[in-house]
Amino acid sequence: RTSPRHTTGIENVVAAFRAYARGDLCATAAIGLLVAHACWLFRPDFVDGFVATSDGFAWVDWAGAVAALDAGRLPCSAGEGTVLRVAASITEGIPVDLRTLAGLDGRALGLVARAVLAAGGDGAGAASW
Repeated sequence: RTSPRHTTGIENVVAAFRAYARGDLCATAAIGLLVAHACWLFRPDFVDGFVATSDGFAWVDWAGAVAALDAGRLPCSAGEGTVLRVAASITEGIPVDLRTLAGLDGRALGLVARAVLAAGGDGAGAASW
């Protein structure tokens, strides 16, 4: 496993995420949410601990990231945690309490809504990523 933060610019990591997710609406939506939210992919503790790269592809250890959130090993705001949990739920089916959406600001709530639309195959949601 290579640390993408130390070997590649964020643009290349995003391209590698998109290559990995290509053809999978849910994975594309989850990655789109993380990219647009612009929090987790800029955190060394998240990238070094839960993002892997190989042969031009990048992916997230979603279960590991959510477990770290639950254990307090990825300190963040409630909204940041909700965004990560929603992304994990969209792509891996990891349960998320949707009542936590009430704590999101308007921007984050809009991003989550776009991700859900994209995961469901809505053309407007998918095209926006």
